[in-house]
Amino acid sequence: MNDVLRFASPYSATMCASFKMVTIMPEFTSPFDIHLTVENTDSSAVDLLAEATGLSKQQIKQVMQKGAVWLEEKKTGKPRRLRRASKTPEVGDELHLYYDRRVLESIPTPPQLIADQGEYSIWYKPYGLLSQGSKWGDHCTIQRWVEQNLTPQRPAFVVHRLDRAATGLIIIAHQKRMASKLAKLFAQREMEKRYQVIVHGRFPESGWPKKIDTDIDDRSARSYASLLEYNEKKDCSLLDVRIDTGRKHQIRKHLLSIGFPVVGDRLYAGEGQQEAGEENLQLTASSLTFICPITQQEKQFKLPEVLWLSI
Repeated sequence: MNDVLRFASPYSATMCASFKMVTIMPEFTSPFDIHLTVENTDSSAVDLLAEATGLSKQQIKQVMQKGAVWLEEKKTGKPRRLRRASKTPEVGDELHLYYDRRVLESIPTPPQLIADQGEYSIWYKPYGLLSQGSKWGDHCTIQRWVEQNLTPQRPAFVVHRLDRAATGLIIIAHQKRMASKLAKLFAQREMEKRYQVIVHGRFPESGWPKKIDTDIDDRSARSYASLLEYNEKKDCSLLDVRIDTGRKHQIRKHLLSIGFPVVGDRLYAGEGQQEAGEENLQLTASSLTFICPITQQEKQFKLPEVLWLSI
């Protein structure tokens, strides 16, 4: 067998060798990635990767199911996740395996189904669950969890994202056509998104939401925040926040810009504002309101009261 192995990260050097020269692969420090150019069609992808890495075939199959193996077909040049263990790649195809023990051993926290509309569904995304995967795997994403667990089984497409540290309502489409329609609602700002957020300090009371329109990454951004409740003992405020735009970390950046960092925000909170210790980010997507692409009627989905934030 004469398939070529190109081994990269975590070592800077690139080397080429036949499979027999890399039997020590399991001794390499995780994470690592390997890349094979297929030169014959005598073996399945599982066989090729097992012989190249020294991992067992069962381990390779598990890594495949967790989304860490990619097939780049010569005829298309586009990599895609490979999960089918029996797949025999063609000559000239490339196999890519990205092995990170920490990622692969992670156990996803199950999301909660809020509403199933057939062509799309609404879910509660818990803390730590990802919206999208990476080359190192996708088994800890809401997309993959829904694909494997929703009944009846359907494909899943992410329409919008919530940060790993955030919780709350998220829409999953079950057809590419529906994903496009829902994404258009977000792009055209026809999806009203509201959040519950707990911030440090006493937020001012007023009869109207406070508008925050500081640009983010040189792009316009608008948020509206109003006080729901203040806890004097904790010196924290529970806010209702509505956003017109969807810039990265918009709510966290906007509230910090006016002196009210979000509780549990370890990324943007200033020095002295992390006294909450290991408390999770106190930001949850609480409602979504839009015109349903199926019925053309207004739909409003709200987070169940048991999942509301409280101070």
